[in-house]
Amino acid sequence: MRGGSTDQNLILFNEGTIYNPTHLFGFFSAFNPDVVSEMELYKSSIPSKYGGRISSVLDINTREGNKEKLTGSASIGLLTSRLSFEGPVGKRTNFLLGGCTTYSDWILKRLPEKSGYKNGKAGFYDLNAAVNHRFGERDLLTVNGYFSHDRFSFNEYDKYAYQNTNASAKWRHIFGPETVGNFSAGYDHYDYTTTESEQEEWAYDLSFRINQYFTKADFTWKPHTAHEISFGYNGTFYDLMPGKYLPHGENSLIVPDIMQKEKAMESALYIGDNWDVTDKFSVNAGIRYSLFNVLGPRTYNLYVPDELPSLETVTEEVSGSGVLKTWQGAEYRLSARYEILDNLSVKAGFNTMRQYIHKLSNTTIMSPTDTWKLSDVNIRPQTGNQIAAGIYSNLMNNNLELSPEGYYKTMNNYLDYRSGAELAMNHHIETDVLETKGRAYGVEFMIKKPGGKLNGWVSYTYSRTQLRQKDLRIAEPVNGGDWYPADYDKPHELKFVGNYKFTRRYSASLNCDYSTGRPVTLPVSKYWYNGSQYVYYSKRNQYRIPDFFRMDFAFNIEPSHHLTLLTHSMISFGVYNLTGRKNAYSVYYVSENGYLKGYKMAIFGMPIPYVSYNIKF
Repeated sequence: MRGGSTDQNLILFNEGTIYNPTHLFGFFSAFNPDVVSEMELYKSSIPSKYGGRISSVLDINTREGNKEKLTGSASIGLLTSRLSFEGPVGKRTNFLLGGCTTYSDWILKRLPEKSGYKNGKAGFYDLNAAVNHRFGERDLLTVNGYFSHDRFSFNEYDKYAYQNTNASAKWRHIFGPETVGNFSAGYDHYDYTTTESEQEEWAYDLSFRINQYFTKADFTWKPHTAHEISFGYNGTFYDLMPGKYLPHGENSLIVPDIMQKEKAMESALYIGDNWDVTDKFSVNAGIRYSLFNVLGPRTYNLYVPDELPSLETVTEEVSGSGVLKTWQGAEYRLSARYEILDNLSVKAGFNTMRQYIHKLSNTTIMSPTDTWKLSDVNIRPQTGNQIAAGIYSNLMNNNLELSPEGYYKTMNNYLDYRSGAELAMNHHIETDVLETKGRAYGVEFMIKKPGGKLNGWVSYTYSRTQLRQKDLRIAEPVNGGDWYPADYDKPHELKFVGNYKFTRRYSASLNCDYSTGRPVTLPVSKYWYNGSQYVYYSKRNQYRIPDFFRMDFAFNIEPSHHLTLLTHSMISFGVYNLTGRKNAYSVYYVSENGYLKGYKMAIFGMPIPYVSYNIKF
């Protein structure tokens, strides 16, 4: 989003952080649509209450359960099923329960034998629970819980699993006609485990875990009809286990390796004012001051100041406790909107952001083997500055929405990797990463038709994200110090979502998604040196994998609309990946008969039909 990697986008669910928001290789969202009430995406003008990431914020909230009667809904299909219940408990309390699961192992069974994944398995489930209690007209208490679990294996030896857990409580109090306060506290958890057991003597379990505890106090004060002031405090305590490498089974010869824990406290104070200067012109200005305390006990290295960190430049090994290092800084937010006509307006915004947690990964998407790293004594926080402006117009009596928008962003202290870097179980990752500068720019176009028999939207984005190593300490910077594409740089992206309602009972939808293939570094030749053979690689990210394209189709039948019926149902028929395109999930290389051959791995590179029966009662 806006030239940011996956870790630079903050995803909040009921105030808590979700570290992996997808199921089944990104095919399904981790959020059950039956329990979600609203989603707010901030990418241009980010309110001052949000922080911790430098690209965007996606804020998702669970809806309140039915206050009048017990109701529910269910969906049963070939790939997934969902079930939810909601209703009142007494006069002041209501609840909402929801769950989703899959039984998609049969898809892998249909793959050809030569794929190597015919014996694979894949599945997931997630659970949601929410309870709301009103103490009176001024007080509302909401308690939310969320749990998701994914597991998959391409064969009987390689197994992967990851899970998210979130729990939160939020109290909303109306102090008076001008002031409202929201107080929340919660717990977030993410972990993954990888098991390799093909050879008993080298079988291992590799795992990662992060726990975080948060508190928030957010206030809204409206002292005047033209001013709405928001202010508050956010605090997050991180408890991170970077990795455990343990033997799997009694016959394994693997030597156990456990990395030391990382702990830190992130705090922030903020204030912002939404000011309606005139009926047509409004301004939102704010400031957020964030503080990040690196906590012990920990052991860390100090390095020669004017040289890159390496095992050869270590000057001292330090063991400390308490606050080991403090990073801090102000973040500024400014945006404005001017209404030129009733159906035409322009918006512009400027944001500065700070990010104290980094994702270490060699993939461009969320992967179950991602490792997260906190800023510490040797690794600085990322910072970003973004400016954006756009025009927004409603045409044809508000039946058509048009919105072109452009942006430019700079990034500092982005972590890129040295050649041959080890990301997993690296006790001194600062010796394998390089603080890199980045820039991102682009233009986004969207045409949306929200109503009518034919509705949907089309969007096109041209964007570039480039990195550059200008640190004078780097003797051989990547690509000679020139700008090079980031791993997630995809210049062209085109999306289409269309829905057509033939009658009140029959409708169809078509989704299309195209994007430029992501950059890769390829081995281009082999050479001999001192009696040994080496592989020569191209410049960093000089080539690209094939472009991505996917089309999904669905046809919906609603049997009845009689309001007196106890249940209302709908049947959906559809096909994922209608064209059967084998989109590359990753690329890899194998030495065969003296030749280095490249392959692309495509998951579900075929049309996948589905049928689902949806019912509300």
